[in-house]
Amino acid sequence: MRRPAASKPVKKAKTPGKASAKLAAKPAEPAMDVAVGRRIRDLRRTRQLSLETIAARTSLSIGFLSQIERGLSSPSLRVLATLADVLGVGIAALFGASPSADGASDHVVTRGLQRPELKLWRTGISKQLLSPAGAENKLNLFLVHLEPGGSTGDELYTHDGEEAGLVLEGEMMLTVDTETWSLREGDSFRFASRRPHRFSNPADDAKAVVLWVNCVTGAS
Repeated sequence: MRRPAASKPVKKAKTPGKASAKLAAKPAEPAMDVAVGRRIRDLRRTRQLSLETIAARTSLSIGFLSQIERGLSSPSLRVLATLADVLGVGIAALFGASPSADGASDHVVTRGLQRPELKLWRTGISKQLLSPAGAENKLNLFLVHLEPGGSTGDELYTHDGEEAGLVLEGEMMLTVDTETWSLREGDSFRFASRRPHRFSNPADDAKAVVLWVNCVTGAS
């Protein structure tokens, strides 16, 4: 009498999660939030601005601003751009200074291993500062990494200056005013930052890398 063949365990099919779910599942990175918050607080105090003043000029609540400064909340790129505007600096100033290994003080060169990085981990965006850090710098060069589904959000935002870039890898959706473009490797762009804009990586499984230039025209 033949015995029935042993049934093989059925493997559960992997459910493809949406990119937004992947981003939401990422662990917290409090050290990055604390560093950014401390930098914002230092810039605010240097300019002798109160939280009430910043709140009035940005339409952000005092409580939310306080959480950002204490590293209890991870601000979006839109919020950081708004705060940088009010503080009279470019977003690069929020990276803080990066010490030079060779002791140089002229801030001309940034070594590959010394790039300051700003990780907006909740939104899947990270920015490496390729130019020397400093609150007074008006022209800054970034290497922007967009994780699958990474986005600045649905809301358009504006800030001071001009920006331009070149897509080095992957795909990026760029919206300026009411028009949206799909940019792929080799495509480039330029627009005034006061025009409402947003950007994202529409891919589910591929990262996008963009060489990005910001020129701050009104920072003091």
